[in-house]
Amino acid sequence: MSDLPFGFSMPNDPDDESGRRSGDSGSGAGSGRPGGGDSGTPDGFPFGDPQQMANMLRQFADMMSAQPGPGTGGDDKSPSGVNWEMAKDVARQTVAQEGDPSVPVSDYAKVEEALRLADLWLDQATDLPSGVQTAQAWSRSEWVEKTMDSWVQLCDPLTSRTVHSMGQNLPEEMRSVAGPLLGMIQQMGSMMVGRQAGQAVGELSREVVGTTDIGLPLAGEGNAALLPGGVERFSEGLEVPADEVRLYLAAREAAVHRLYAHVPWLRSHVSRLVNEYADGMSFDVSGLEDRLGEIDLTNPEALQEALGGAGGESLLQPEDTPQQKAALGRLETTLALIEGWVATVVSSAVSERLPQADALSEATRRRRATGGPAEHTFAALVGLELRPRRLREAAALWSALEEARGVEGRDAVWQHPDLMPGGEDLDDPDAFVSGGAGFGGADFDISSLTGEAPGARPDRGTTPEPGRSEDDGDDGDGARGEDA
Repeated sequence: MSDLPFGFSMPNDPDDESGRRSGDSGSGAGSGRPGGGDSGTPDGFPFGDPQQMANMLRQFADMMSAQPGPGTGGDDKSPSGVNWEMAKDVARQTVAQEGDPSVPVSDYAKVEEALRLADLWLDQATDLPSGVQTAQAWSRSEWVEKTMDSWVQLCDPLTSRTVHSMGQNLPEEMRSVAGPLLGMIQQMGSMMVGRQAGQAVGELSREVVGTTDIGLPLAGEGNAALLPGGVERFSEGLEVPADEVRLYLAAREAAVHRLYAHVPWLRSHVSRLVNEYADGMSFDVSGLEDRLGEIDLTNPEALQEALGGAGGESLLQPEDTPQQKAALGRLETTLALIEGWVATVVSSAVSERLPQADALSEATRRRRATGGPAEHTFAALVGLELRPRRLREAAALWSALEEARGVEGRDAVWQHPDLMPGGEDLDDPDAFVSGGAGFGGADFDISSLTGEAPGARPDRGTTPEPGRSEDDGDDGDGARGEDA
């Protein structure tokens, strides 16, 4: 390790004859501290010249005071310290850089008509009533504005862990040496996370087609919308008429809104699984010292670049832990069940109405399973990919359940989280459908859940899943942290 903690380097004193320049790391002449061995710096002071350290901290304070103040979004901070109002502004700027024309009246009418028509088609494909309250066409900037609150709720538990870990996950000896510097890094880190998240949301607006691309209604239940620009980009290379593409994507949009409008526990369930994943996050700090060792602390731009990472990577990279893997498995299963149900219902609704329905279904499946460049960048920043890993298996289960129990029996499974298939049911859908390994039947009495031990499921016992403990139970509304 260099003479300065983490390999930090400080700019030279004007009288420094050691030959080191500002920004160089490692030891120089003499003691290796700024000013060389004759600088007069107290041997016990770990950051070089105390006056330079004080100047650097004053610069940081000036930079922080320049951030937006009350009334401009500066107080709109989450518990993590991330300024999400600033993130929204950055997202808007990202959108504006490439131009974002308003939606033409003709396109607006086409989208509105498609959403209404597709929603009518779904009446024959699902037992759940319509969930569409408004049908709109949005520009990219409108999408950013109206979905940002959902991004905050979804991402804040993850970004909070990242910012917190910038100081707390360092070895004890590093924390004791760094002192006030770690607080500065955490504050800078929260700023950088906010900026990066805003930029990622702005980039995502180029790839999305509506409000439900990730299986969650980002603009709230009932507010259905498509982005004509996104629909057009989706159709590139498909050789499918634009009207068919629009109707197919409208059917998917409306189907997700039906599900969330009439399954009241679903949104909180997904949010809780994201929180469980965040709680299990642990960070690899092995590269932290090397990264910070390259920073000139008096150069805010250098610190910003280091905290921002390169290639969309965060300064701290999450490590796989048993708790995190278990939570991720439950979240991915839930997303796969949502996506599989939507795919099944939409296919039933449009298969006889849209000649290219199969091609559109396959294109959507590939897109949902792999994601686009902006989505991968966003996942790298928040440490989570919202991918339905087992989409085909989930769709096959819903189809088998419909064949055996009918549409009503298939949709009745959404009545309660304890009725939902788990990861093991995707491996053996026949057992779930027959009721031998789970509920399966539409006539199951919800009241029989009353008094059950946490985690209990009829015919399954109370054995917890891998990665769960016996006391992982109710979340307050009967949901039990299952992987559904």
